Amino acid sequence: MITLSIAAARQINEQVETSGPGDELALRIAARLLDDGTIDYAMGFDEQREGDLAFDEKGVRLLVGRPSRELLEGTLIDFVEYEPGDFRFIFVPAEGGKPAP
Repeated sequence: MITLSIAAARQINEQVETSGPGDELALRIAARLLDDGTIDYAMGFDEQREGDLAFDEKGVRLLVGRPSRELLEGTLIDFVEYEPGDFRFIFVPAEGGKPAP
C-alpha cells in the first residue's frame, strides 16, 4: 500500500513524541485526483473510522480511507531537503503518478 522512508518515519515519530497527538490517533494519508489529472495528497493525525484500512509502517500507525486507496497504492512518502534548509514530506506515486484506469 504505502511505504515510508526511514527519514519520513523518523520525522513522524519525532512529531508524535514532541506534540503527542494521543495514543488513539494515527496518521491519516489521503489522496484525490484533480481535474488536470494530478494527485493532491494530504496527511494529518486522525481517529480511525469505519471502513479505514489501518496498518503499521516502520513503527507509524497509518490510516487510509476507501476513496484514497487506489490512488495511494504503491506510494512512497519521504522526508527530504526540498531546498537548502527547507525540509518537506514528498509523495512519490507508483508508476510515475498515473492513477489506474
